[in-house]
Amino acid sequence: MLYHLLYPLHTTISVFNVFRYITFRTIYASLTAFLICFFLGPWVIRKLSYMQIGQYVRDDGPQTHLKKAGTPTMGGTLIIFSITVSTLLWANLTNYFVWIVLFVTLGFGGIGFIDDYLMQIKKQSKGLTVRKKILLQTILAMVAGIMVYVSPDFSTRITIPFFKNISPDPGWGYVLFAALVIIGTSNAVNITDGLDGLAIGPFIIASATYMVFAYVAGHVKIANYLQINYVAGSGEIAIFCGAMAGSGLGFLWFNSYPAQIFMGDVGSLSLGAAIGTVAVITKQEILLALVGGLFVIETLSVIFQVGFFKMTNGRRIFRMAPLHHHFELKGWSEPKVIVRFWIIAIALALISMSTLKLR
Repeated sequence: MLYHLLYPLHTTISVFNVFRYITFRTIYASLTAFLICFFLGPWVIRKLSYMQIGQYVRDDGPQTHLKKAGTPTMGGTLIIFSITVSTLLWANLTNYFVWIVLFVTLGFGGIGFIDDYLMQIKKQSKGLTVRKKILLQTILAMVAGIMVYVSPDFSTRITIPFFKNISPDPGWGYVLFAALVIIGTSNAVNITDGLDGLAIGPFIIASATYMVFAYVAGHVKIANYLQINYVAGSGEIAIFCGAMAGSGLGFLWFNSYPAQIFMGDVGSLSLGAAIGTVAVITKQEILLALVGGLFVIETLSVIFQVGFFKMTNGRRIFRMAPLHHHFELKGWSEPKVIVRFWIIAIALALISMSTLKLR
C-alpha cells in the first residue's frame, strides 16, 4: 500500500525512490511487524486471559509443564495479523505471489483457529479430528499448488541441492508435490511447538533464510550467477519473509521462557504452511528439509516412536516424543533444550545458505 502511494511521488520528491528497492521495504516490513507484535502483545495477553483462553497441559507429559496450564494461547492470531498488515503496507500488491502466500497463511490460520476455538472456547478436548484437519489442509494446499502451477513462466522442475544438473519435472504432479511440502511443513512446526519459544526461534531463522533465497531467486543477474532457478516476481516474497521474521521476534518477546503466551494451532499451522509455500515459490522445496531440519527431526522422532511402539508391542525409542520431551525427561532444563535446539537450527540454516555456491 505504501509502495503504491509513495513510490509514484519519486518523480517530484526523489527520497521516495527508496521504495523501489526490495531490500528497503523488507527491512521496514520486518520492523513494522515486530512493532505491531511488541505493542499489541500485552493487550492480546490481557484479552485472552480475560476470555479464559488458557493452555491445556497433558498430565502424562513432563511434570514441569503442569504449571503452564492456563497460560493464554491462540497468540498466533497476533502473528498472522502483524504479518498481514506489514505485508500489505510494504509489498507490491500487484505481485501474484504475494497474494498466494497471504492466502495460505490466512487459510491455514483459519484451520488452526477452528481447532483452537473448539478446544479452548467450546471445551471440546480434541478440537478438529485429524481427518477433518488433514482434509481442510489438503484442499487449501492443493489450491495453492494450482495457483503456483498456473502462474506465468513458473517452472515445475524440482531443484535438487548440490546437483545443479538434476532437476526432474513432474509436470501436473508438481501440484501434489507442492501440496505435500506445504502440509508437511505446517504439521512439522505444529509438532515442534511444545516448549516456550522452541518453534518460533527456528521459524525466525527459516524466515530469514528464505528471505535471502527469495531475493536472489527474484534477481535475474544474481540467480544466473549462482546458477539457481530465476523466478520472476519472487523477490517481493522477501518482504513477506521479512514480515514473518519481524513478527516472530515480536512474539518471542512474550513467548520466551517463561512464556506469557503460546501461539496455539492458529499460529503453528499457519506459520509452517507459509514457510512451505515460500519454499515452493522460490524453487527451494527440497532444501526446506535442511533449512527446517529441526522441524524434520522433531517430526521423525514422533513417526519412529509410534512405528517402533506398534512393531515391538509397547517398546519405545525415546522416553517421550517429540524429541524435545525426551531430553527434558533425561534431565535437561527447558531453557537448555530450547537454546540448544536453536543452535542446531542456526547451523542447519548456515549449511543451507552454503548451497547457493555448492552447486
